Amino acid sequence: MSTAAVRVRALVKTYPGKPPVEAVRGLDLEVQTGECFGLLGPNGAGKTTTMEVIEGLLEPTAGEVEVLGMTWANDGDAIRERIGISLQETRLADKLTVREVVRLFRSFYRNGLDPEAAIASVSLQEKAKSAVSSLSGGQKQRLAVATALVGDPDLLFLDEPTTGLDPQSRRQMWDVVRAFKDRRKTVLLTTHYMDEAERLCDRVAVVDAGKVIALGTPAELIHQVGGEHVVDFTLAAGDDAKVGEDAVRTLPTVQTARREGSAYTLTVAAPHAVLPELVGLIGRSGATLAGLTTRTATLEDVFVSLTGKHLRDE
Repeated sequence: MSTAAVRVRALVKTYPGKPPVEAVRGLDLEVQTGECFGLLGPNGAGKTTTMEVIEGLLEPTAGEVEVLGMTWANDGDAIRERIGISLQETRLADKLTVREVVRLFRSFYRNGLDPEAAIASVSLQEKAKSAVSSLSGGQKQRLAVATALVGDPDLLFLDEPTTGLDPQSRRQMWDVVRAFKDRRKTVLLTTHYMDEAERLCDRVAVVDAGKVIALGTPAELIHQVGGEHVVDFTLAAGDDAKVGEDAVRTLPTVQTARREGSAYTLTVAAPHAVLPELVGLIGRSGATLAGLTTRTATLEDVFVSLTGKHLRDE
């Protein structure tokens, strides 16, 4: 058995239908003990299906899954005692108080945290006597995480933990994840938010069409794009054909160039070297520059570079 917290080999999950839907297609994954590992990808990429198989909520069609060195077929009860799960959407009894909900979930485990400690870990002490129905969306999300933490798990699953939350609630959730990881525990999360992955995750896997297409630290994946800086510029309407991608690629330090209509995205090594040449090229072509920005490359750029799609496809 592996000493990794999670090990997945050749995972396949197919849903019956005409034709059948192959949500996961031979996916390999290994999450090391003590790290925060992120699964990134657009809706339909297979992230949640992969998580639910690892969590024991779905049966795999094929492949091997180990969780904390054990398998669901042989060690299901032992695994459940050592994991915590916060799903994309958790419905809790509206009339129960925060304290009652956490005490209820604590009763499911032989060992775990004091319910008050779990409530404090997600900063809900002031709401301990409040009914679930009175909580805001962010508070309900933190309560769901408290129910996942109260068993004092070694491995925490978070599926889109901050979707729909306001910026303050998102930062509070990040603090919860960091505090859990600081205890040398393991986190496996899915997210659509690239800043979230870059801030929280030690490593990330980019998933598309049911397969891992890139794996590494956020910095490693960003470096793979070919440049640490990005220049975005837009031409005036009707001028998009006047400046070709091939011409832009010849500019100093340009690593990659991509055009979507009149909008161009360049990854570059040295923005100060390319910007004067770019403005000159646009002027000579007879086009009009409508907008220009420079920024640091992100995991969003990695995904678009790999797939031609955005991580937050609607």
